[in-house]
Amino acid sequence: MSSRFSIAIHGGAGTLIKGQMTEEKEKAYRATLKEAMDKAYLILEKKGSALDAVEQAVIVLENSPLFNAGKGSVFTAKGDHEMDAAIMCGKQMDAGAVSLVSGIKNPISLSRTVMEKSPHVFLAGSGAMEFAKTQDFKLKKEEYFYDEFRYQQWQEIKDTDLFQLDHSEYKKSKFGTVGAVACDQEGNVAAATSTGGMTNKNWGRIGDTPLIGAGIYANNKTCAVSCTGSGEYFIRGVVAYDVSCLMEYKNFSLEEAANEVIHSRLPKINGDGGLIAVDAKGNISMPFNTEGMYRGIRNSEGENRVAIYED
Repeated sequence: MSSRFSIAIHGGAGTLIKGQMTEEKEKAYRATLKEAMDKAYLILEKKGSALDAVEQAVIVLENSPLFNAGKGSVFTAKGDHEMDAAIMCGKQMDAGAVSLVSGIKNPISLSRTVMEKSPHVFLAGSGAMEFAKTQDFKLKKEEYFYDEFRYQQWQEIKDTDLFQLDHSEYKKSKFGTVGAVACDQEGNVAAATSTGGMTNKNWGRIGDTPLIGAGIYANNKTCAVSCTGSGEYFIRGVVAYDVSCLMEYKNFSLEEAANEVIHSRLPKINGDGGLIAVDAKGNISMPFNTEGMYRGIRNSEGENRVAIYED
């Protein structure tokens, strides 16, 4: 049993393109990341579960218009919002995920409800919405999700075949996903991720975020992982599970496995992004191969920091 506990969070890899990041905006990003981390840390400190901690951290980020998840979700080609989320617990390897949901304030909580109140792992679209209603999830009106910055972003590429990753000019991007991983005082790990997807996305596109093994994974024997990046590549590389595999079958440390996947394997298929991971001893790894990654770490040994760019 471990008494060392830790939380790591991310608000997307990549950085805002020059001219869009002001000092004021950077302060707001750091403050929200800190709030999410501190809320989760408090749960862990009071001997709460890693699962509760990651859900609460992601809820804070979903409730902020700064991040492309929940309230700050980007516009699809049709001008609405389609959100994806997933949560996984390393103890029993239980998982829940939702995709293409609209009007749900906190998709991460719906994911957890899928895990705990249904016999399934993954619900999508109208079926997920039907399930949400049976579980008394109140729907928010479209204006709750309206953000002027996101709307203007969409206007620039509306009615074209272009799509955009969150705040970006294509490929100079901040990838729009939020996530958290934690290890509690019992040595249980958990992961949670949530996203609003790509601006101007078409045809019900789904990225890696809600896919167990691609964008998220948790197993007490190895680690919990939450990814952020160009989702198509994370799906092809089964990135989150790949980190766990290297630990399980090759006896890599958390740091070695995470670095191998992000700095060696992913670039070979032209993938960019990053991940946060924690093992059952509370060790944290946060590699990324982009200019930056919105991230934070706090543990019972006194480490407590929020960062955006390379240190």
